[in-house]
Amino acid sequence: MDEEIWELRLYVAGHTVKSVTALANLKKYCEEHLAGRYRLEVIDLLQNPQLAEGDQILAIPTLVRKVPSPIRKIIGDLSNQERVLVGLDIRPLDPK
Repeated sequence: MDEEIWELRLYVAGHTVKSVTALANLKKYCEEHLAGRYRLEVIDLLQNPQLAEGDQILAIPTLVRKVPSPIRKIIGDLSNQERVLVGLDIRPLDPK
């Protein structure tokens, strides 16, 4: 069975405490639950403000799951792991 590659975008504004925390939390969850099956793009809206429009970003940090569809968004520093996993619809890996 081919595993789908998850495409995630994290929108931040500079290196604020919230942005850095969100990125660290997201990397940890991805390594635990999606190891080798994800691509993460970090978009700094201070450098590329025009990119906010495409994903309709209203608050930051915001995580957008592009693939698999449907698109899902989570706003905040991603510190609540259960909320992030449920929000992204990540199921724990089956032990083999």
